[in-house]
Amino acid sequence: MTTPDAVVIGPAATGPGRSEPGPGAEPARRNDLILRLLGLLVAVVAAVASGVLEVFLVPLRIGTVLVGVSVLLAVLGNLTLVWFTYAVTGRRWAVALPALAWFAVFLPASGQTAEGDLLLTGNNWVGITTTLAGSVAFAIGASRLILGRHPPDLGLGVGRRP
Repeated sequence: MTTPDAVVIGPAATGPGRSEPGPGAEPARRNDLILRLLGLLVAVVAAVASGVLEVFLVPLRIGTVLVGVSVLLAVLGNLTLVWFTYAVTGRRWAVALPALAWFAVFLPASGQTAEGDLLLTGNNWVGITTTLAGSVAFAIGASRLILGRHPPDLGLGVGRRP
């Protein structure tokens, strides 16, 4: 008759797949943190670049008609930034940093310079709509994350995290 193996709970239960990490865990954690921070930096820089591009595309016209291409870029770009930021960091709070960077571009663009120049004017529907639509895109993306509806895993090694 054989006896069952003893189950050890606590500090004695070590080894691969158990409570204590293996020998290469510290460098792997450090590398993971570095990659997450670099991904967050990329997201913030992309948000600033996106905001600048959208601000300068606000007065775009074909003939005498304003073209709202910056509205489309703001919505698609900001939703993509939400997805990317969460995918590379795995943290919901991190989505706030690219949103703040994007707002940091739009806020001064809505005021006058010392010379009296305006980038976003109050009588331009594209500028107002871009600001509103970009803000709403960040809000919708962040609220979906907060409510637990994570971005889909697109098979790129990013997306849902356990």
